[in-house]
Amino acid sequence: MKLTIRPATLDDLRAVTDIYNQAVLHTNTTFDIGPKTLKQRKTWFSRHDSRHPVLVAQRDNRIVGWASLSPWSELPAYDDTAEISMYIREDCRGQGIGRELTGAILKAGKEAGLHTVISCITEGNAASLHLGKELGFRRIGVIKEAGRKFGKVLDVYLNQIMLNPRLTDPVQGQKTVLKTRG
Repeated sequence: MKLTIRPATLDDLRAVTDIYNQAVLHTNTTFDIGPKTLKQRKTWFSRHDSRHPVLVAQRDNRIVGWASLSPWSELPAYDDTAEISMYIREDCRGQGIGRELTGAILKAGKEAGLHTVISCITEGNAASLHLGKELGFRRIGVIKEAGRKFGKVLDVYLNQIMLNPRLTDPVQGQKTVLKTRG
């Protein structure tokens, strides 16, 4: 049962949409409140490029998860910042697929020259918060009562990882020594 992670194609979009819609209908990992159509997801997919890829995890010829990097903002000043999304089939969670997908999408972002990646995780998603922390994400803030889902008002935790940190200290104008986890 080897796991393969690769760039997503249009042929994968039905499985990607099904995985996402399961999360929409049964979890608070997204604030979408209604399922997405395949046409809507094709539009979403078309907005991704080499700097903002969509990857899929495949096992036994079945898509079991996906991850993407999306622009954080349309403003040009944010061109080097992306937001991460990652979803796993309900029957495949807890098997390490999310860890592998997240690692692969972060590697792709780093190779694309992105500076930083932001994750927005809804309260109650302890597994996502734990995984992010293990992979080097740091909490940078909380948006209190940011959204409502299933009749509850929920906070969103903002987390960040630096993929290509600055080599120059902006205050001192001097080179800094960077220590990164392998």
